[in-house]
Amino acid sequence: MLPSSLLAGAVLAGALLLAVSVPAEAAVSDLDRYRWKSRLLVIAAEAGDPRAAAQEAIAAAAGRGMRERDLVVVRAIGEGREAAALRRRLGLPATGFRAVLVGKDGGAKLDAAEPIPAETLFSTIDAMPMRREEAAGRRN
Repeated sequence: MLPSSLLAGAVLAGALLLAVSVPAEAAVSDLDRYRWKSRLLVIAAEAGDPRAAAQEAIAAAAGRGMRERDLVVVRAIGEGREAAALRRRLGLPATGFRAVLVGKDGGAKLDAAEPIPAETLFSTIDAMPMRREEAAGRRN
């Protein structure tokens, strides 16, 4: 059994890791790696797209809620091979902005051509049966 201070540190470190964003070069394999562990907010955009920056700002401002919901940001920015592979994998257009919420099961739950407000992300996630089970377990 770990001392409570070590356990608290391990839990905090785990929460911080879930809030880490994933670059596009690792994104395709990370979709599989995160299955059943984390939900993903995929930001697909051309370099310099202000909507991508807006979605990033929304995610950064909602950090606590994102960590509570095991939500990780994955980027597919620009025209690189990895970004293109991620777009193809999710069935997204080759250009333009898309924000996609991917559930722990690996399926797209929400897809938008404009930045998704945190409230919309959270209400969509909170309506999922798996999330309701998670929330009930955390209260007990």
